[in-house]
Amino acid sequence: MSDLLLSIDDVSVTRGDAVLLDRVSLSVAAGAHTAILGRNGSGKSTLVRLIARDLYPAGGGEGVRIFGESRWDVFELRKRLGIVSPALHADLAGEESLEVMDAVLSGFFAARGLWRHHKVSPEMRAAAREALDRMGATALIGRRMATLSTGEARRVLIARALVHRPEALLLDEPCASLDPATRRRFLDALRGIAASGTTLIMVTHHVEEILPEIDRLVLLREGRVLAQGSKEALLSGPVLTDLFGMAITVERRGGWYRADLD
Repeated sequence: MSDLLLSIDDVSVTRGDAVLLDRVSLSVAAGAHTAILGRNGSGKSTLVRLIARDLYPAGGGEGVRIFGESRWDVFELRKRLGIVSPALHADLAGEESLEVMDAVLSGFFAARGLWRHHKVSPEMRAAAREALDRMGATALIGRRMATLSTGEARRVLIARALVHRPEALLLDEPCASLDPATRRRFLDALRGIAASGTTLIMVTHHVEEILPEIDRLVLLREGRVLAQGSKEALLSGPVLTDLFGMAITVERRGGWYRADLD
C-alpha cells in the first residue's frame, strides 16, 4: 500500500484554449497536513475538482493517484477522502426543507438529502451525532439548513464529510465569508480534527488560516506549482512576494503566521 495520500505527476487541465493547470506535479504523504496556497485564479479550485474526480486531466487520469490508485468509484473515494467545497455549501446550505441531522446523514448516500429509499441504520445515526459533536454542532440538530449562519452551515458540512471517518479531509476555502471570531473558533475545531489523526489538505489564499498543525505547503501560481516544501521554508516575505506579485512581510506568532502588504 502506498504511503502517499495524493500523487499528481505532470498533469495538465484545459478548458477550450485555456490552460487551467499546467504540468502540475505534487505529492501529499498520509499524515502530512498540507496547505495549498495561491492567489485567486491560480488554479486552486481546479486542483480541488481534479482531486475530487469532478474533472479529468488532458490525456486521461493516470497521472492522478489517490491512496495509490488512479481509478476510483467516487462513492467509495468519499469514504476515505471527505471533501467540503463552496459548491457543496451552495448545494446544501440553502435547502429550506433539509434538517441538520438529515443533511449529515445524507453523506452516507452522497445525496442532497434523505429519501424514502435511503435506509438509515442506528450505527449511521450514531456516527452522524458523533461527527456533529466533533464540530461542536449538536445544538443545531432540529434546525433547517437554510436558517443557519455561514459558520454553522460550514460546521454541519464538515460533519457530513466526517461521517465515514475518512482518512483525509480536503477543505476548499473553508473560512470564506466567516467573520474573524467565527473563523478562529472554526479553525480551532479543525485543529481538533488534525490532532485526531485525519490528514487535512486545506486550500486557501489566506496565510492566517494555515493551522499550526500544517507543516507542508504547495504554492500555486498561474496554474503551476511554484514551490512545495516545509511551512518554515516557504512562509517567508521573499517567497510570498513572488507568489502574490506584491511586497509582503511575514510575521510569526506562536504556531500562527500573518502576512501583510508592505
